[in-house]
Amino acid sequence: MVNVIGVRFRSAGKVYFFDPAGYDIKQGDNVIVETARGIEYGHVVLGPRDVEDDKIIQPLKPVIRQATEEDNTVEKKNKEKEKEAFNICLEKIQKHGLEMKLIDSEYTFDNNKVLFYFTADGRIDFRELVKDLASVFKTRIELRQIGVRDETKIVGGIGICGRPLCCHTHLSEFAPVSIKMAKEQNLSLNPTKISGVCGRLMCCLKNEEEAYEELNSKLPGVGDYVTTKDNLKGEVQSVSVLKQVVKVIVTLENDEKEVREYKVDELHFKQKKRKERTAPIDDEELRVLELLEKKEGKSLLDDE
Repeated sequence: MVNVIGVRFRSAGKVYFFDPAGYDIKQGDNVIVETARGIEYGHVVLGPRDVEDDKIIQPLKPVIRQATEEDNTVEKKNKEKEKEAFNICLEKIQKHGLEMKLIDSEYTFDNNKVLFYFTADGRIDFRELVKDLASVFKTRIELRQIGVRDETKIVGGIGICGRPLCCHTHLSEFAPVSIKMAKEQNLSLNPTKISGVCGRLMCCLKNEEEAYEELNSKLPGVGDYVTTKDNLKGEVQSVSVLKQVVKVIVTLENDEKEVREYKVDELHFKQKKRKERTAPIDDEELRVLELLEKKEGKSLLDDE
């Protein structure tokens, strides 16, 4: 076991472990640490705790010091300089006529490097732009191309639920999302219904997957044959996952058919394996799937 603290450098960014180096550091403090990018100012989101060795990326770097008032002032000035750097970079992009969208700018704490994040449809030759920016800022310049998910994480926004985006507020890393998760939750495979602000599959499909898997495991599938509590046999017409209610087309004694609603614990049926419970994808859904896969640039049919 190793004693560590967890530090973030951006809002909802990835948490990195550092050695507290004997300092009395608490959650909510600010610290100065050394990273691959240089000296950085970070916010402690996890107080000192023991973590298993295999969860640590070696070598574990120590905290240089707890942030002082002077450090806080430097960080505040850097944030102001980032706004100016963003505007200057925008002007230079227009000057060079590059088809790229500038998303954010960032100074390292020691001002040893300025990073610019951008999106673009393809590869961009920004060598002349870098030279131009270096002559202005007199420091190292790094232009980093990011994807639409990362763009949305940085910029933020409001989701269709009416709340701030998860990726911008608390989601440290993006989890793999597949179309099977939408099927498991009985959602329409309409791209506008299951896509987030970024245009990709919504991250909350992953968040709710476990709950729906557990609820679906207790339900029969549509088209399955069941026996009701009053000893009637019938075919499942539809299921309500959250209510745990099943509509069954039952056959009465006079051979008439009738749709009745039952709670799942009032039915007897043969349990199926989890992989068999998701309904097959029809032609229309397959067309939507192909459209989404073009956006994602990967297969969405199988869980990753």
